[in-house]
Amino acid sequence: MSNSTKPSTNRSLRLTLVTETYPPEVNGVARTLERWVQAFEERGHTVHVIRPRQVGEPPAANLVRGQPLPFYPQVRVGIATPLRLLGLFRRQQPDLLHIATEGPLGLSALLAACWLRIPVASSFHTNFDHYASHYGLFGLGKLGFQYLRWFHNCTEVTLVPSLATRARLLISGVQRVEIWSRGVDSELFHPRHRDPELRRSVGLGPDDLLLLYVGRLAPEKNLPVLLQAFAKLRQSLPAPLTDRVRLALVGAGPLSESLASAVPPGVVLAGMHQGLSLSRWYASADLFVFPSQSETFGNVVLEAQASGLAVVGFDCQGVNEQVIPEENGLLVPPESDLVPAIRRLCLDTAFRRRCALAARRRAENLGWKPIFDSLEQRYYHVLESHAARSAVPSRTLRPVTRIA
Repeated sequence: MSNSTKPSTNRSLRLTLVTETYPPEVNGVARTLERWVQAFEERGHTVHVIRPRQVGEPPAANLVRGQPLPFYPQVRVGIATPLRLLGLFRRQQPDLLHIATEGPLGLSALLAACWLRIPVASSFHTNFDHYASHYGLFGLGKLGFQYLRWFHNCTEVTLVPSLATRARLLISGVQRVEIWSRGVDSELFHPRHRDPELRRSVGLGPDDLLLLYVGRLAPEKNLPVLLQAFAKLRQSLPAPLTDRVRLALVGAGPLSESLASAVPPGVVLAGMHQGLSLSRWYASADLFVFPSQSETFGNVVLEAQASGLAVVGFDCQGVNEQVIPEENGLLVPPESDLVPAIRRLCLDTAFRRRCALAARRRAENLGWKPIFDSLEQRYYHVLESHAARSAVPSRTLRPVTRIA
């Protein structure tokens, strides 16, 4: 089935990515996976992507039926039987399968790969078990994590974006967890994209203050806390500044409709943006405020830093590995008030600019190339380990033995 018995170092690979989120969807995981495809194709590898078909997309061999989640219709899971994926894998002949999401499509792929004895790498991008209570699914968080642990322990390696996420999974019984970090395009996200016209369009001049949030407008992102903090901030600022500060929310999601029906004073609903348009929003802001406490990494934090923005966030996993307090932003203890930190950076212009410069310097050293170089070597290692065990016959789905 696989060519993994050949000498693997620096040879071209046939890779199949299975994911339930991918462009044209707009989110951090989808953008990361799109970059994954580009990076491995540029290295001369053959890449196939199996994903749900989006609304309006024509059918294609690698696209499966997409089913929107009833409580989050913007998210579509993939529906395909293991039998269908068996046929796809037999045609594609992948050396290695990378399963990026643990939903129905990922599960079918895992079962099919086990039957064909294709080595599987998985990645853990989202703390789905933490999201249950946000959508009224009380009591399912623990059960959900039991499934996630079983799923990832059936793969050769689980790739996570941050040290805190790795520690959490290891403590919780997930084995073979390794870091696949994140980079940023520091040319696309750059302070030079600051746009005075964009600022004027939201009623701000060059010396006024634009606070920015980028991400899903969803309960798990802790947006009510941000909106409450912004309302208190406006009341606490000196009189001339009260009407000279805005909070722009860039993104879309389940909360979009309720926010649009009653936009809080000073809040700008900017909608979804990508590419250069998104870069202009980052660069045109003065401060990035990120209230989420459920991130595995937080790609938007790194994009904000590349754009020359100081960051205020909670001292939680993912975010606290990117923000160094008093150097490139401020961190607030979980469940504490964001207002003092935001107010300090709003009023202390010199401090805010020092943090912004330090944030940009950090981002300039976090390009994507070394990250994908390391991931490529990890794949070669997985193939070598899998080949060493290939003499042991098994058709049973079980956790694999530890990588040597």
